[in-house]
Amino acid sequence: MIAYLAGWKPQKDALFRALVGAAGEGGRRLAVIGLSLGRYPEAAARAEAALAVAKRQPRGALGRWLKRQLLIRQYAWARGYFARHPDHVAVCWNGMTGSRRVFIEGAQDAGAARLFMELAPFPGRITLDPAGVNAAASLPREPGFYRAWAEEAPGRLGEDWRGLGAGLVARAARRRDVGQGDAAGLAGAGSFLFVPLQVPNDSQITRFGGWVGSVEGMIAALAEAARALPAGWHLRIKEHPSSRIPMGAALAAARERAQGAIVIDNATDTFAQVAASRGVITINSSVGLQAFFHDKPVLVLGEAFFAIPGVATPVGGPDALAAALAAPEALGFEPALRAAFMSYLDQVYYPRVETGPDGAPRLDPGTVARKLAQARSAC
Repeated sequence: MIAYLAGWKPQKDALFRALVGAAGEGGRRLAVIGLSLGRYPEAAARAEAALAVAKRQPRGALGRWLKRQLLIRQYAWARGYFARHPDHVAVCWNGMTGSRRVFIEGAQDAGAARLFMELAPFPGRITLDPAGVNAAASLPREPGFYRAWAEEAPGRLGEDWRGLGAGLVARAARRRDVGQGDAAGLAGAGSFLFVPLQVPNDSQITRFGGWVGSVEGMIAALAEAARALPAGWHLRIKEHPSSRIPMGAALAAARERAQGAIVIDNATDTFAQVAASRGVITINSSVGLQAFFHDKPVLVLGEAFFAIPGVATPVGGPDALAAALAAPEALGFEPALRAAFMSYLDQVYYPRVETGPDGAPRLDPGTVARKLAQARSAC
């Protein structure tokens, strides 16, 4: 039995139903996370960790106390539910922050299997992972794993992975001051590294921001490091088109600090800037991964499942960032390793989402069975 926490958006609930249908073992839609007065020694720590990375932070001491108590009660409910139904597989969307995090951790602490679901960074694919999403994913971080996998069978190493990028377009802008315009503004731009900013309160940042810690921290680090760029180079920064938190003040200060080595371009299409760049710098944005389709070097400042040496370039601190920017012509990657990694994502990791005759999403039963087996073996 699959017990999934309602997505409350048609697309999410449709994907949950597709999962249940492909599994063929029944499903239960949990409309909300209940509340329980049950006492568990892990509850307070679980709630505090979830609160620390919650997307919506409460205001004031009282607000934080109330939110913490809510998370404790939600954790206790989830823990009790899965203790009573140990055969149920807990499934929720993202599951990295706030209430969804205590839901999935309550299931884990009760000994139940779990699956995290999220849209993949490629069209027509989803994430189904027993460990988590993004940097918490179960994907190995060792280059040797992907080399060995690619060598095991013919057809595993090639260019078919590029089909993952078919239909990939830049995210539609939700802000009037951030757009996806044509590339006319890039004419004569010179050599630059592109920096697509992320949503500041997204779980990618709050949980996996690494040494920069935040979008503001990244901007400050880039302002310092940009001064190491050779003459004729610059960093080209674009704000996230969906972010409700403007970075204008921080970017203006960074541009002044960098003494002309930073350009703000909120108007040009994101992938046009990727294509025209000599490389991409990111904390852990999916744009960094999608830059692989343009064969660009990628510097990763935070935690990311694709921050594998040779696939991308992990940057461990300000000195390493300054050193990388001092010699941008030397940035690169290993094409064969990157192809093996991307082929694994294509052929193994990201399930395809097909469209049934009724227009509803469909998942392959064999793929879902494999994912459920992984979840059950991991609990």
